Amino acid sequence: MSAAQPKRICQIIKLKPDAEAEYKAIHASVWPGVLAALSRHHIADYSIHYHPPLHLLIAHFKYTGDDFDADMRAMAEDEETRRWWQVTDGMQESFEVGATGSAGGPWWTNLEEVFRFDGAS
Repeated sequence: MSAAQPKRICQIIKLKPDAEAEYKAIHASVWPGVLAALSRHHIADYSIHYHPPLHLLIAHFKYTGDDFDADMRAMAEDEETRRWWQVTDGMQESFEVGATGSAGGPWWTNLEEVFRFDGAS
């Protein structure tokens, strides 16, 4: 059963300046198992944008399931996702105090939505 209204998530993290080319290259061909895990755990419409002057990665996705925390825990147990994070985490610098990586708790910082216009009347 899916949630009636998708939960919109926006996150931010810093990309290490020397990792820009490698990060873009790996994301040009994301591993199929990682994409399958995203789908399996109700992540949809996922995009990551890059702002070079500040080396910021900004991710946006919709969560369409019923238990976000449980799905995130389950995704963190997926072996291919964990291998992916071992590669990509090394290219990033978290804003979360004490963060050690994606598998160890908050790595990307969630951003508060302060405005949204969906075009519906």
